[in-house]
Amino acid sequence: MSAAPDKWRPSLALVIFTVLTTVGVLPLVGLFFFRLYDNQLIRQTQAELIAQSRVLATIYAQEVTARLDSGLTLGAEVPPNVLPDPGDHVTPIRPALDLTANDLLRRRPDAQAASHPSQAAYVEIGARLTPIIRETQKVTLAGFRILDPQGVVIAGRQEVGQSLAHIEEVADALHGQYRATLRNRVPDKPPPPIYSFSRGLGVHVFSAMPVIVNNRVAGVIYTTRTPSNIFDHLYQERGKFVLAGLAVILGTIAIGLVFSRTITLPMRELIDRAARIGRGDREAFQPLRHYGTREFAQLSHSFLGMAEQLARRSDYIATFSAHLTHELKSPLTSIKGAAELLQDSYQGRSDGLTPAEQKTFIANILSDTQRLEAMAQRLRDLARAESLPQNERTELAPVIADLRNRFPASSIEASGSLDRPIGMSGEKALIVLSHLADNAMRHKAGTIRLEAVDERTTLRLTVSNDGEPISAPNRDRIFDAFFTTRRDQGGTGMGLAIARAVMASHGGSIRLKPTETGVAFELQFPAA
Repeated sequence: MSAAPDKWRPSLALVIFTVLTTVGVLPLVGLFFFRLYDNQLIRQTQAELIAQSRVLATIYAQEVTARLDSGLTLGAEVPPNVLPDPGDHVTPIRPALDLTANDLLRRRPDAQAASHPSQAAYVEIGARLTPIIRETQKVTLAGFRILDPQGVVIAGRQEVGQSLAHIEEVADALHGQYRATLRNRVPDKPPPPIYSFSRGLGVHVFSAMPVIVNNRVAGVIYTTRTPSNIFDHLYQERGKFVLAGLAVILGTIAIGLVFSRTITLPMRELIDRAARIGRGDREAFQPLRHYGTREFAQLSHSFLGMAEQLARRSDYIATFSAHLTHELKSPLTSIKGAAELLQDSYQGRSDGLTPAEQKTFIANILSDTQRLEAMAQRLRDLARAESLPQNERTELAPVIADLRNRFPASSIEASGSLDRPIGMSGEKALIVLSHLADNAMRHKAGTIRLEAVDERTTLRLTVSNDGEPISAPNRDRIFDAFFTTRRDQGGTGMGLAIARAVMASHGGSIRLKPTETGVAFELQFPAA
């Protein structure tokens, strides 16, 4: 099975963190947007009131200055720290109202009766300015009150002749300090069921602009207006709002696609593969089409590799069990038949066996018993060969020395990188080479040659002999368990199967090389 392509993929933790962060921030961004937009509308309203008030204040100041010689009385003296620097050419009043930073005051108190009526000159000024403020109000929709130095209304649609001096922002303005406030505009009576869409914000902006003449307060321009409603503005900007909504929808779809691509699709495909493997579909071992994240790539590769290995192991066990049953059947049948004949002869149920016949049957029993013992030993070697290695390490030189001691009658020649460490224990390396040497000797080999070549990550060892060659029909079957051409000579057919199992369990390999004479095997040992 091919491994997953080695390329960068986001981790599952990164995907989940990014998505959750995005989802968590979206509501906060929405709340921040509405709060910011509310504040922007309020400050825009305050800026408009400042501009309108300042124009009226200039006109009012000119009217007061023209009447100072007629005995017009000014109000409180403005403190020096409030007056602008005479050297400054520009002294802007910047809007600073904020729904979060400023206290939202209760609705504006009602006007009170004035303790003293306004001077006639101030009443005359108010009459002259009334047409101006009414024409202005038609366009700006703002409410205007012009107050004398005592806080008495001298111009406006309502409350003329009444005092507003007790109101907080007016009181500050009467002392020369500009002041703006936010006040609750909830009426005393419940609002009607159909509430005015353009006046549904719930607050009023009040602006008190002092009129300064000769460093004294000559009056106050008191203005008020309801800020534009955010929903009204959204309706007016509905094209942009629709685009923003589409952006949010597209963003949500993009998040869904990211989840689907990186998590949902690989998970569903992996679940489908598991179901197909459970039904015995061998095509399900192919790599997934989409891995999504590194974790899914690693998980799918590990899972499919494990499933494929288990399937191979299951097939191997089934085949091994069938071969083992077949191999055990012949010697057991022979032992049973010989024992029954001997028993019948002993009990007189048949003609007596001659001593030569008895000797033959006993020899057969012993031979089959030895074959069973050899097979049991090979099975134990096979079980040890398939055990997982644990930090094993050796060199071929001492292994070959032990091989010569085990086969003293053979001529064993060795050359090459015999001192290169390999990732296998000396005992298991000796098992592999012993089976190859035993097969060579049983096929009339006179000389066994071993040549080691260091290939950095592996050590390639070629084991050749000058014995009988392997026929073409048998070359593809020599590593199969229980396959042997020497069954009549006690061969179990397990030697090369054990050698391959040892090599495979250590990450190595063994294969039969084509040769013109004799037999040659190529072994790839993992380098330590």
